[in-house]
Amino acid sequence: MRIAIGSDDCYYIAEFLVKELRRRGYELILIGALATGKPYPWPRVGFEVGEIVSSGRADMGIVICYTGTGVSIAANKVKGIRAALCFDSQTARGARLWNNANILALSARLLSEEVAKEILDAWLSIESPDPSEEENIRELQKIEVIR
Repeated sequence: MRIAIGSDDCYYIAEFLVKELRRRGYELILIGALATGKPYPWPRVGFEVGEIVSSGRADMGIVICYTGTGVSIAANKVKGIRAALCFDSQTARGARLWNNANILALSARLLSEEVAKEILDAWLSIESPDPSEEENIRELQKIEVIR
């Protein structure tokens, strides 16, 4: 599985997530500060990860900024993206299971290694959405604004 992961700064938790995902054997596409080693505008991070996931060059994405809010807003501007800002494992699991979220947005400020691992475990444990949510996901796709 290929994951696009981007951050607007070289936060400890962002670099930890890259190491953890590589340790788990995922192929990564690095965006923003994770690729350049320098601060990078958060709107570009969210949008670039969104574009990569939307185009199919990655199966899913992870975006990180100080709060996680800015990158999630930017990613959600891309058609076909459902970015979810998650602070715990149950929210991450639900976002994948019930909303078919394809980008995980995280706060660099709030996450410890332990919580980040729990969120990754929950996010990655869901391979497909709950079949009972198919109609809701189709409804969401109908109301998507074309860019």
